[in-house]
Amino acid sequence: MTYEEIVGYVQEKAAKADVSKCGQAAVQIDITGEGEGAFYVAVKEGKLEVAPYEYFDHNAKVVADGNDFVAFLNGKKEASVLTVYGDQAAAEIVKLIADKAPVKKAAKAAEKKAEPAKKAEAKTAEKKAEPVKKAEAKAAEKKAEPAKKAEAKTAEKKAEPAKKVEAKAAEKKAEPAKKAAAKPAAKKAPAKKK
Repeated sequence: MTYEEIVGYVQEKAAKADVSKCGQAAVQIDITGEGEGAFYVAVKEGKLEVAPYEYFDHNAKVVADGNDFVAFLNGKKEASVLTVYGDQAAAEIVKLIADKAPVKKAAKAAEKKAEPAKKAEAKTAEKKAEPVKKAEAKAAEKKAEPAKKAEAKTAEKKAEPAKKVEAKAAEKKAEPAKKAAAKPAAKKAPAKKK
């Protein structure tokens, strides 16, 4: 594109930009390479103005290759193709002129690139937390041990009388059988001679 075509294109795009929330600022844009030249973009009284002149009292200066600048305006390249000097906030005016689509695409791409790192961080954090969880479990187990022992002793003491009663009952049942077994043995035994 020629210098005049670039300025005309920026004027078209600027007509659609919403700068109602921007304060007054002026940004000089220096195009290098194809379409070389300087023009400015300024917000004055809530309106965006684009003119094919240098603006010596600018708040910021943006330098970019002509093709890269147009690609940025069309949303095909990131703002990283622009070199900004001066007030970064004022230079944001240029971003208001550009299509917003690549920013969303770039954010999604960056998110996808960051996903494996996030998963790795989560795994690392989980591995770091594992020994702590095990230690906590052991500590809880140690605290619970005396209570378990006390419960077992209490249950044993409660069961002791029942065991004694059962043993006595079993002994009483076995008594007649013992007596019966002892009588025939006594009959079979020969009498002692005097």
